[in-house]
Amino acid sequence: MDAPAGDNGGITTTFRRVFALERDVLVLSVAMFAFSLGFQMTSRYVPRYMSVLGSGAVAIGLFGTFGNLIGAVYPYPGGAVSDRIGSRVALTLFGLASTAGFVIWLFADAFGTVVVPPIGTTVDLLGRELVLGWLEPASIPVAIFLGLLFAQAWKSFGLGATFAIVKQAVEPDRLATGFASTETFRRTAFLLGPLLAAAILTLFAFETGFRIVLAVAAAFGLGATLAQHVLYDASEDRLGKSFEGVSTVLGDLRAMPAELRPLLAADTLIRFSNGMVYVFFVIVVTEFLAVGARVPVVGALSPDAYFGVLLAIEMFVALAIMVPVSRLSRRIGLKPVVALGFAVYAVFPVALIYAPPNAAALALLFAFSGVRFAGLPAHKALIVGPAKAGASGRVTGSYYLVRNVVVIPSAAIGGAIYAASPKTAFVGASAIGIVGVALFLVAGREFDAAIAR
Repeated sequence: MDAPAGDNGGITTTFRRVFALERDVLVLSVAMFAFSLGFQMTSRYVPRYMSVLGSGAVAIGLFGTFGNLIGAVYPYPGGAVSDRIGSRVALTLFGLASTAGFVIWLFADAFGTVVVPPIGTTVDLLGRELVLGWLEPASIPVAIFLGLLFAQAWKSFGLGATFAIVKQAVEPDRLATGFASTETFRRTAFLLGPLLAAAILTLFAFETGFRIVLAVAAAFGLGATLAQHVLYDASEDRLGKSFEGVSTVLGDLRAMPAELRPLLAADTLIRFSNGMVYVFFVIVVTEFLAVGARVPVVGALSPDAYFGVLLAIEMFVALAIMVPVSRLSRRIGLKPVVALGFAVYAVFPVALIYAPPNAAALALLFAFSGVRFAGLPAHKALIVGPAKAGASGRVTGSYYLVRNVVVIPSAAIGGAIYAASPKTAFVGASAIGIVGVALFLVAGREFDAAIAR
């Protein structure tokens, strides 16, 4: 795209050319930053919020599984809706929904709770006694689950629309740069969101502080929604066809390259293991270990505030090493890099549950956790690499569909185990992850560039 008259060589033009920030992609990137900031400020703390509201491990596990279900189900219909009504309208609706989700979480007390009875409770069913319940009474705050239905709308429903906007706005030979610009904004929010939450939680007790965090997230969401609706140019939106049927999905699954099957099996085991305990990371840091910190100038940090700092440390390491490790993978191959990321995923749960209640030790542990992101670019290359020309999208979609569907029940299973023994849940999760790593090391295939030619 030619530069506007009088702006040749200007800083703004250079910046836009380097990062492919055409107007629509810039608008999308800013909106993505705002929503990612809001979601990262809130979502990792929701299990702690549930605990404060009286929920136990089973309810928190069910929340994690509900999130997995939404993450697996939302993207496909979200993309279909975007194709039918256009990206601008779709993202506006999804943005308003996400904002509403943060507001619902803010007023969670007003929605009440549903209590699932504990083991030993019996009911009479057609003259027969039936034992109901879990390992503990599960007090489930309705608003938390209802809010998640809305809060995750922009992130998951909007996935197809965001891809469509980049494709429409950026020339074909600059697609990778366009996607890189949006991803940079998103990952930066992953770093800043927890820090902002930590700053607020330093000033207020958790329940009050987290409600302020939710209010700030809602404000970010509303502002981003209005900005993208006003600034996004919908003239190039293309309306597509509706879903052609389940047979299309089944056909794509059958056509998945054989080289991907060991990777998919290993990846699914590792993600399942992580999913078993992911929602309990905040509970372990703030309640099980109850580790705070003292920071120069800032002063004492509560465990809740320190958890936000730990998340920021994790993402800082991820951002710092992702590009260098990606370059290293060109020399040593993709498989060793992916295996490193898988190994960190697998080992982290057992390392966390047995970590000493020491701030420095947890900082080092979360920095280690950030290394898992180093394998993401190589992992994506292994997924899409074996695909035939013109089929990479279907291969990627099929891969993530299988993985995400299998992982759905992981948090509920982890929650049930955690209710009986937190250490058993975390050790069991790491054991499953290690099996996945071993499977990948034995059966995983290195990507041969000749396959894709």
